[in-house]
Amino acid sequence: MGIMKRNSTNYWIYLGMMTVFCALIYFALCTGQHFDHSDVGSTANPEMGSFELFKRIISDNLTNSLTILLLQIIVILITVRIFSFLFKYIGQPGVMGEIVAGIVLGPSLLGYFFPEFSAALFPPESLMNLNLLSQIGLVLFMFVIGLELDFSVIKNKLHETLVISHAGIVVPFFLGVVAAIWVYTDYGAQQTEFLPFAMFIGISMSITAFPVLARIVQERNMTKSPVGMLSIASAANDDVTAWCLLAIVIALAKAGSFVSALYTIALTIVYIAFMFMVMRPFLRKIGETYANSEVINKAFVGFIFLFLVLSSVATEIIGIHALFGAFMAGVVMPMNLGFRKVMMEKVEDISLVFFLPLFFAFSGLHTEIGLINTPELWGVCLLFIVVAIAGKFGGCTLAARAVGENWKDSLIVGTLMNTRGLMQLVALNIGFEMGILSAQMFVVLLIMSLLTTFMATPMLSLVEKIFAKQEEKAHQHEKVLLSFGRPETGRMLLGMADLLLGHRLQKSQLIATHFTLGTELNQTKAEEFAEESFIPLRKRPGS
Repeated sequence: MGIMKRNSTNYWIYLGMMTVFCALIYFALCTGQHFDHSDVGSTANPEMGSFELFKRIISDNLTNSLTILLLQIIVILITVRIFSFLFKYIGQPGVMGEIVAGIVLGPSLLGYFFPEFSAALFPPESLMNLNLLSQIGLVLFMFVIGLELDFSVIKNKLHETLVISHAGIVVPFFLGVVAAIWVYTDYGAQQTEFLPFAMFIGISMSITAFPVLARIVQERNMTKSPVGMLSIASAANDDVTAWCLLAIVIALAKAGSFVSALYTIALTIVYIAFMFMVMRPFLRKIGETYANSEVINKAFVGFIFLFLVLSSVATEIIGIHALFGAFMAGVVMPMNLGFRKVMMEKVEDISLVFFLPLFFAFSGLHTEIGLINTPELWGVCLLFIVVAIAGKFGGCTLAARAVGENWKDSLIVGTLMNTRGLMQLVALNIGFEMGILSAQMFVVLLIMSLLTTFMATPMLSLVEKIFAKQEEKAHQHEKVLLSFGRPETGRMLLGMADLLLGHRLQKSQLIATHFTLGTELNQTKAEEFAEESFIPLRKRPGS
């Protein structure tokens, strides 16, 4: 009863307070109206009715730049989620669906079939805001890509990855430059000089989309397999090399000549040296302290983001694009897994889910498939697709085979390294913004990028299917199993199998297994011990 009485009293106090002060506010406003000047006109049209005035306010609000931007974000995020789901359903990486969603929102589909709606949703004057947001998103995304690079993986397979990744750069780069010679006169001479044009064509052929490759490997449960780790390590090495090369290409393009670009390249080398020799050891010390979410506070996160922005600004001032600075900021972060996990959790979701779709949409807005409207242009598109596959897939496959991988694993590595997608889209946008690539060449290279990435999943399935059939045929042969403890026993069992089977033994699949008791065997000596155990078996004549 006491509580109810108290609540009732509060209601009466509230009602009295509102009544008194509303009356006082009304009185004050009426008194203030006497100060109005007669020559001050009202913004409202006196002939306009209340409803018409309301409609005008709504119309003004709809054309407001902030409203348009928010509506664009809503449409983009919904479209991207739908296409991402559809592409995952058909076995493709979700990011490919997001790129296609950006193209759908552009003049290729939405602008072609619904031009009025497209013009109202994406007016030209609003694209600057969308571009700025997408660039911020790209900076965060490239920071995440740098964080995902694990140098320990590269170190473990350094020799193999150097051969594979650099073969996957120099071979397609060379073929891209040769292709540029063929098309420059018709499709590049009006835009820029040959050197930056050819370099951008070459780099677009050379880039591997590390995030797309990593997701394909993860989705197919290949993360812990030798070929999966080799592919990821090669892609990581490729990423670092390709982005350094892209920085040089941008420097050359902005400087206009190789001699002028030497100053930019020199500054770039100084910048990279500073990041690895000064900032990386400094950040490593910090990473030892801030190793988990409990100790990472807002001040520290603010410091990391400040470092990210400063690195991006530095590379932008040098002349090699802010994205390279963001990438390097992620690369030099402490290798402490706890630290990296926490930082990725803070940045990755917002960059992938919110900002990156804006970049896809902005890219789609200047992607018009209809620009490829002649047989010659489709021929150029086909040429670039063939060159891209021959350079990247062929170069990496043969390189993997050369370092000792079997044909199955070599083909898997070549297929995975042939994925471009997202990372090439970033490079293409840089080239387009700098005026190096025309709208037609942008579309041609984008189609090449999408098709080569679409190929990855079906080709992996095809390779596994082909080699599964070969392995099945191999297993159809008569099998002979020898199981022994002492090495000399294995030799004796082989002699018995020879007596029993005769010439049939040559056509049979021989499987020899050696078993040993005890746990004293060192894992590092296991291969040496196994080799010694099978020596008597191998020395037997005819074995």
